[in-house]
Amino acid sequence: MNFKVPNSVIIKGTGKYVPEKMMTNDDLAKIVDTSDEWIYTRSGIKQRHIAAPDEASSDMGVNAARNAIEAAGISSEDIDLVIVTTVTPDMMFPSTACLLQAKLGIRNNIPCFDLNAACTGFVYGIEVATRMMKSGLYRHALVVSAEKMTSIVDWEDRTTCVLFGDGAGAVVLAASDEENAGILGSVLGADGSDTAMLKLPAGGSLMPATAETVKNKLHFLQMDGKEVFKHAVKIMQEKALEVLDLCKVNPEQISMLIPHQANARIIESVAKRLKITSDKVYINIAKYGNTSSATIPMALDELVRENKIKCGDYILLVAFGAGLTWGATLIKWQ
Repeated sequence: MNFKVPNSVIIKGTGKYVPEKMMTNDDLAKIVDTSDEWIYTRSGIKQRHIAAPDEASSDMGVNAARNAIEAAGISSEDIDLVIVTTVTPDMMFPSTACLLQAKLGIRNNIPCFDLNAACTGFVYGIEVATRMMKSGLYRHALVVSAEKMTSIVDWEDRTTCVLFGDGAGAVVLAASDEENAGILGSVLGADGSDTAMLKLPAGGSLMPATAETVKNKLHFLQMDGKEVFKHAVKIMQEKALEVLDLCKVNPEQISMLIPHQANARIIESVAKRLKITSDKVYINIAKYGNTSSATIPMALDELVRENKIKCGDYILLVAFGAGLTWGATLIKWQ
């Protein structure tokens, strides 16, 4: 079905979900050589949520999606497009988006697909959905970011296992006749020349699963934290300024910066370089850790439900992830 080409695409509803089980830094100190002080001073993390063994990314995504659909005031039958961003899909195929479609009871004649841009996934997903909606073919898109990061961390590696948690965030995008509203612009990019910085080596076609890959822990996330920190601060600042310039908006006009929640020190460094005061920077990493692509939509949902965003506010999203990928999106809230 063809619809009228919209003037804009707005966020009509938000939702989030975190598993019931919570693990504090003190809990982690019982299973790996670390401490609350060591973790918090280096990352800003105090706790994280851990999915149940039988709780998959699609299960978490379904809960976040239901909350977003309810907030949007629509039904699952109104959804025309489903995009799931994740680095921890339920399985290689079918896509987590198709599994989520079935669990939500969304009609079966719409496009559903996964998108992997690591921690930048939600920003990529928003841009892809927005461009598809501006074709006039879709009125409501569901973008879900769901990550079971604890399924791919080595619980004996204190440099990585302390950083990640599980959770999901979702938004419903809607076509609108409003001018100069909603998703104003995005800047996306990638540099595949340094993939070793952050990767999960085995499990794909390059290195299929064998007894040897399992023995050598090659199915766990690997990261060079110092290099990631250095690149993240530089790229996130550059892309934030780039999207602001694209949309002809000054940093002083930003009501809230929602960065990817990878590390509190990274976020503080980026905000300082952008000259955005701390009261306009949302940080919730202490509660959830790094949930990869889910961090931004989870944070956005918290802000919306706490009535900390009002109509006309400029909201800036910025992220950086494995790939290397990066992205920034500017929203004028409606």
